[in-house]
Parts: sequence; structure tokens; C-alpha cells
Amino acid sequence: MELTTVWFALIAVLWIGYFTLEGFDFGVGMLLPVLAKDETERRVMINTIGPVWDGNEVWLLVAGGATFAAFPEWYATLFSGFYLPLLLILLALIVRGVAFEYRAKGHYPQWRSRWDAAIVIGSFIPSLLWGVAFANILRGVPIDAAKEYTGGFFNLLNPYALIGGLTTLSLFLTHGAIYIALKTDGPIRVRARELAVRLGLGAAVIAVVFLLWTQLMTGNVGSAVFFVLAAVSLLAGLFAVLKAREGWGFIGTFVCIALAVAGLFIALFPDVMPSSTAAAFNLTTSNASSTHYTLTVMTIVAVIMTPIVLAYQAWTYWVFRQRITVQHIPQERLEAPVG
Repeated sequence: MELTTVWFALIAVLWIGYFTLEGFDFGVGMLLPVLAKDETERRVMINTIGPVWDGNEVWLLVAGGATFAAFPEWYATLFSGFYLPLLLILLALIVRGVAFEYRAKGHYPQWRSRWDAAIVIGSFIPSLLWGVAFANILRGVPIDAAKEYTGGFFNLLNPYALIGGLTTLSLFLTHGAIYIALKTDGPIRVRARELAVRLGLGAAVIAVVFLLWTQLMTGNVGSAVFFVLAAVSLLAGLFAVLKAREGWGFIGTFVCIALAVAGLFIALFPDVMPSSTAAAFNLTTSNASSTHYTLTVMTIVAVIMTPIVLAYQAWTYWVFRQRITVQHIPQERLEAPVG
């Protein structure tokens, strides 16, 4: 197997890891004002992802770095053409990270409500725009013979891309609601479980439309199999949630997202960024890749470091596996704002 194909597959795995793990982080953030009825419950929700959210973002950093090193032409065209949406995602992630750290620095309601709003917005924007970005990559964008993007921002806001954005948004909301039900107990667990089923049914409809559209547009036999299995996994996960089996429900949405992302990469291969201008201008795993020596060195490093990173992250999830309830949140005194 060519190293270019290996690295295309590895980048797909990195994006699968990012969407399956950061996806429930985003869902928890967006549902903060929906499921939490008071400050204690908001702290419960934030504490469910507190030990893991920053580690989950590492998958994005590695995916971006791997794309830059393995497929520099893809990276250059992607980041120049999608500059504005990617900038918005970056700013949202920065604001979201700051909000997690700073909301606890003040003890009066107005301070925390502002940072809570930052968490919601910082979770919503990436959830929507990642779907828009990936849908445009699959659909194809204007690229000329020099491998440069020739379209504008509004070229990216087409119906197919917007459906893609709604798909990631709804799946992450469902994934997050099930995660909250899995990691909490008491009234918040019940509310999260009920909401997860409603969100999941809506997500299923939107996802089927998007995946069917993708299959008809650029799919193949392999992507069709993955898309069908993804739909089955989502429905199985929702059924498990109905039976109050949140663990199996979370596995269902986790596998659904993983299979759907894998199917998208299978539908894309061997292209990495198709051109809507002319098929001859498509960026592929061959014409967008680094040298064989570069890919060889990267492969050696990946073989050594990947098991270490996976082991550490698995250990983190194991340590923080227990449910969190309002009884675990210490009461604190409220301080009046200064000035």
C-alpha cells in the first residue's frame, strides 16, 4: 500500500477521533442553558467534560499538523479557500477554552452567565461550520490549475453544505445529551435522556438526507455500507437510551459518528479536495502529497507515539469514569461584583 494512502487513512482516523470525542464536548456546551436549571447543575454539566475537553482538542491539532506535513498542497488550498470559516472556528474554540477557565474566577451571577454564553456560542459555531466545511470538500470547490481556490465565501453556503452543517450540529447535540445522561444522576440525568431521544430522531432524519445526498453525488459501495451501518448504530443507540442504558446509547452515537466520517473519507478517496472547475484540477493523494522520505519519517514517528497518546487518553477517561451529581458540588459563598 502506498504511504499516501496510509496517511490519508490516518488523517481520517484523526478526524474520527476528533468528532467522536469533541462532539460530545460541543453537545454538552450547547445544552448548558437547556438542561441545567441552576448554577449547581451547570457546574455538574461542565465538570462532566472538565478533565477531558482539552485533551479531545489535541485530535484536531494533530489532524491539522498531519495534513500540513503529509499533504501540503491540500493544507494550503484548504486553509486559503476556507480562511473565514476556519478563522471563525478557531476564534470560537479560543473563546470556549477561555470560558471554561474563567467562569469560576468570579462568584456573581452576571459574570458566570456571560462566560456560559461564551461556552454555548463557542460550541455552536464549530459544530455547524465543521459540517459545512467537510460538505464543501466532498462537493468540490472552485480550484484552478495552480491548485488555488478561486471562489468566495458565499460559494461555501450552498444547500448541500448547510445540510452538512445541520447534520454535525444535530449529531453533536444528541451525542452530548447522551453523554450527560451517562455521566450524571438524578433529575438532570432524566432530562438529558428524554431530550436525547427527541434530538436523536431529528438528527436521524437530517443525517439520512445528508448521507443519501452524498452517496448519490460521490459515493461508492464502500461508503454506502458505512452510511447504512452509521444509521443503524444511531437508531440502536436511541433505543438503548429509551431503555435507560446510557452506556450502550453513547456507544451507539459514538459508532454512528465514526462510521459516518469514515464513509465520507471513503467517498472522497482518492481525491482530497475535488475541483468543481474541472476534474483535471482535483487535488488527490498523489499530486497533493509530500515526498516519500517525509512520509516515511512521519510513519516511524506515528508508530512510536500513537500508542502512547492513546494509552494516556484512555487512562484519563478511566480515572474520571464515575457519575457526577449535585452532591459532589461544594456550596460556595456568593460575592458581590467589585466596583
